[in-house]
Amino acid sequence: MFLSVFDLFKIGIGPSSSHTMGPMTAARRFLDEILTGDWPRPAGVKVDRIGASLHGSLAYTGIGHGSDRAVILGLAGQTPQTVDPDEADGIVARIGAEKRISPPGHPTYRFDPAKDLALDRKTPLTGHANGMAFYAYDASDRLLLKRIYYSIGGGFVVSEEELQRIKAKGSVTTEGKKVPYPFKNAVEMLAMAAKSGLSIAEMKRANEEKHMSREQLDEGLDAIWGAMKGCIDRGLSQDGIMPGGLKVRRRARQLHDKLQEQWQQNRPNPLLANDWLSIYAMAVNEENAAGGRVVTAPTNGAAGTLPAVLRYWLHFHPEADQPSIRDFLLTAAAVGGIIKSNASISGAEVGCQGEVGSASAMAAAGLCAVMGGTPEQVENAAEIALEHHLGMTCDPVGGLVQVPCIERNALGAVKAVTAASLAIKGDGTHFVPLDAAIETMRQTGLDMNEKYKETSLGGLAVNVVEC
Repeated sequence: MFLSVFDLFKIGIGPSSSHTMGPMTAARRFLDEILTGDWPRPAGVKVDRIGASLHGSLAYTGIGHGSDRAVILGLAGQTPQTVDPDEADGIVARIGAEKRISPPGHPTYRFDPAKDLALDRKTPLTGHANGMAFYAYDASDRLLLKRIYYSIGGGFVVSEEELQRIKAKGSVTTEGKKVPYPFKNAVEMLAMAAKSGLSIAEMKRANEEKHMSREQLDEGLDAIWGAMKGCIDRGLSQDGIMPGGLKVRRRARQLHDKLQEQWQQNRPNPLLANDWLSIYAMAVNEENAAGGRVVTAPTNGAAGTLPAVLRYWLHFHPEADQPSIRDFLLTAAAVGGIIKSNASISGAEVGCQGEVGSASAMAAAGLCAVMGGTPEQVENAAEIALEHHLGMTCDPVGGLVQVPCIERNALGAVKAVTAASLAIKGDGTHFVPLDAAIETMRQTGLDMNEKYKETSLGGLAVNVVEC
């Protein structure tokens, strides 16, 4: 089993990896299917109109998460990695006015978002909570092609057939990729580390370098951190009201300015590290909520936790350097791959324990590793962080990734640093294994009421009264 670091850390736009990046990617896949897919094509009949429908969590919170907007952008030929956030609204407005799409390499198709894009809350698709269907019609509105896709968290998109194969195998796999250290759980990871004498980051690097050069890997890791750092910096420079109608004001810049003032005055602040952690995380998630460019870590909704902890490492630890940043990301990706393969990183599937909980565990593992932790201590750090997010619901107010998501990332970062600190002060021996915490998260997600899983039908989403 192999999940690349670049599978878990994807550069894209907010506000949600499963609700924004996933639908955009699915729309692009459908366009490719029209041109090259294996489907019966009546002689002389051409695709003239495109339609789409969003189901489950995508329907319930699609407007707040920008899922409808993402589908339109995807059908216009945009990708999460390359779309310009500053141009996105103009593209969507133009298609709404023209009622047509002209994706690169395709003829022009009829597509009226007001009629051809439905948020269907009544018809769930059985494969996953984040389901969507795409349709192609001829000039007489006869259905020619229908495809169902699922956005399974972290920007991953699978077809109906691919999801069935994943479920049959019991995990997400990347077929055909042989690696020297194919650990599928934490027990195997620790056993391989003990046998090889390598760190978790070194094993993960060896796996990655089976499929790319060291230079390519390092360049990619540096690009990931560059995007994370750029997102923090943008978030710290912006203020004003975030979009969506809740009228939530950005706070990261104002809080950052106050901290800078205290820093320059050398005023004692026993909570200084926590304050910086929180501000870094909030800066990222405010950018995400505004539709800016972020890195899934492992999702957009949890995108601020890991960058905040990594920025904290650089801020407060003089030994931090570029190689340690790469080791941090590789270690975090190793833990994130285990969580994704054995449970879920999707808030629509297991609640926010799968998003911020997973992010906190990944960040704790990465920090413990670069602080000199052994593989056993790294596994302990990840377990502590994940254990203390178990049962966390996903209840975004108004379907927006703002309340409680922005502050939740800040607290996830604080828990990650605390977990790493506790773990590195021990010898790696602990009572609850990471694999047990991951399995508990999976079972808790299965038992969790659907209204607490990114539908905005329960929790804070219905109990916050707008004044």
